[in-house]
Amino acid sequence: MINYHIFDHTADLGVEVFAATLRELYAEASLALFDLLTDLSAVRETEERALAVGGEGPDDLFVNFLRELLYAWNGEGFLVKRCTIREVAPRRLTAILLGEPYDPACHRIKMEIKAVTYHQASVRRTEAGWVARVVFDV
Repeated sequence: MINYHIFDHTADLGVEVFAATLRELYAEASLALFDLLTDLSAVRETEERALAVGGEGPDDLFVNFLRELLYAWNGEGFLVKRCTIREVAPRRLTAILLGEPYDPACHRIKMEIKAVTYHQASVRRTEAGWVARVVFDV
């Protein structure tokens, strides 16, 4: 089960992600994005891709990470099934993405996500772990 929920946001889609560690938070966020886009049970792990992202701070890094993931889909037609975070620092993240190219015979697209926005974007530590919020333009 992916640890996220959708929150109300006018005309867009707000998502809040939860995890015990910061690495898990980013991995969960990647799965939340692709769970919203497609039926993840139909996606196989046939290809591996490396990802490196930078940012000016935690919120910027989170948005940039999700933007790169969205580009994997919108720009390259790649669906992510699993994401392993190799390193996460205040201004840098590296990850390995596992998934496969989109095949209309195998994959059903549930919704279009046009962009990742900075509106309400946040990453914070809580007593229970980590929480991140982001709003997608749909």
